[in-house]
Amino acid sequence: MKKLILVAGARPNFMKIAPLMHALKNNDKIKPVLVHTGQHYDVKMSGQFFEELNIPAPDINLEVGSASHAVQTARIMESFEKVCIDENPDFVLVVGDVNSTAACTLVASKLGITTIHYEAGLRSRDRTMPEEINRLVTDAISDVFITTSVDADENLLKEGVDAEKIHMLGNLMIDSLAANIEKAQKTPLTFTLLNRNNSISVESSKPLPCEEGLAKGRYGVLTFHRPGNVDNKEALSNLVEIWGKISEKIPLVFPVHPRTYKNIQNFGLQSLINGYPQLYFIEPLGYLQFIHLVSKSMFALTDSGGIQEETTYMNIPCLTVRPNTERPVTIWEGSNKLIKMEDISDEIQLILDGKGKRGTVPRYWDGKTAQRIIELIEKGYN
Repeated sequence: MKKLILVAGARPNFMKIAPLMHALKNNDKIKPVLVHTGQHYDVKMSGQFFEELNIPAPDINLEVGSASHAVQTARIMESFEKVCIDENPDFVLVVGDVNSTAACTLVASKLGITTIHYEAGLRSRDRTMPEEINRLVTDAISDVFITTSVDADENLLKEGVDAEKIHMLGNLMIDSLAANIEKAQKTPLTFTLLNRNNSISVESSKPLPCEEGLAKGRYGVLTFHRPGNVDNKEALSNLVEIWGKISEKIPLVFPVHPRTYKNIQNFGLQSLINGYPQLYFIEPLGYLQFIHLVSKSMFALTDSGGIQEETTYMNIPCLTVRPNTERPVTIWEGSNKLIKMEDISDEIQLILDGKGKRGTVPRYWDGKTAQRIIELIEKGYN
């Protein structure tokens, strides 16, 4: 029996690891060892996902916590090296593009362990994004490349990767979504509202502060956390004003990323938010509640990555406020649209007028990716 270490570090990783853990249950050829680096350690950002996605408790938790990119990466490498030496795995599988992905790949590669990168080949071509650096580093030293779309294959080929090492097998995020969307839509939408005097309210028993909007599907969802949008006072101030004006037409619900909320307070923007009663800031949601929220919405306005894929699968208009995306298939085939900040209001109006972008589901985004990955590993390494 071969031993496979699967690495999860941050919130987006968990939805990708879960289908693999389910597919490996009772597998007589591969023994999985789940390692959680602890890059995200907040219950809402990490622990709750394991429970909701029915992932077993991690076999090993490195508990590295938050730090600068350099310090966090170093902590992960130091701890993960000990894990690899103790466990002596046949291969290590990493997912996505977070610090844990690059750090664990570096360790495994230097120890001569076969490394498998799921979600390989994605490129934004924007090296100001830490995730882009992580993607480039990981793909430069991985042994097996599992991709989610044709453009990722093309990127790897242009970078000199042997075609025999590239395998387009689909999207694990969609495996989790397809398996859980019905359950998610039956999960009550309780929330913790960040109220108007900058303190935390008690948990509401209502599905949303805008119940009528929820019932009719007339609300939008926000997710913003990219440094270019939220770490600059002028940019974040402009965004808050835009969100506020849009909320006068349609309620907006924002499960706020801790980074974004911290900057809102540091930049003194809470009073501006208080002036818009239909701009609802709530604490981060668990996976099932978040999928419920998005699935009933009119649109998503975001700078995040995974939601571009989820809205494409659900065929919900998604407006991505970034100069680029590493997931262009969501634009070519899906319901995603890349826009500039100054275009947000006009694009939202198109959606409210019934002219929002719709699309199709890309190839292999069918909920069966995990099984294809396991079959590849069994065939290639047993």
